[in-house]
Amino acid sequence: MDWLTLFEMQEQLDKRIQSEHNLTGNQFDERLLALLVELGELANETRCFKFWSTKGPSAQVTILEEYVDGVHFLLSLGLSLDYRKNDFVEGDYYLTATDAFLDVYNKTNVFAISRTEQSYDVLIGAYLALGATLGFTQEMIFKAYVAKNEANHVRQDNGY
Repeated sequence: MDWLTLFEMQEQLDKRIQSEHNLTGNQFDERLLALLVELGELANETRCFKFWSTKGPSAQVTILEEYVDGVHFLLSLGLSLDYRKNDFVEGDYYLTATDAFLDVYNKTNVFAISRTEQSYDVLIGAYLALGATLGFTQEMIFKAYVAKNEANHVRQDNGY
């Protein structure tokens, strides 16, 4: 996956939002909370934890859209700390989606506290492994991110 292109696209969107909303600072905490919220929304769409329900998961395209919302905030967090590179190693494959979500939550908390490039890399790797567990290839993720980034610019055009 061409991560540098994704970082560049996210940086353009972040700068636009920063300028148009007269923001100062890097909003790290808000971005971190947004990532956690998006992770919860993604888990909700998969329904992987809803042992009490017989209803199945949302459509795969809906789950991918939610997954890419998380990529948006992961990129934004990296940019806020000036972390960007073109290669991340996908973490270990998970046996269940629930295991994957719990690990990503844990790695997000480690990153929140340490804010190191190493913990960021580990978090990205875990998120990629979550994506693989959900059945997404990096090509699918890249294409979906590009589409979502475009949609986010349209939202900004319309006063979102």
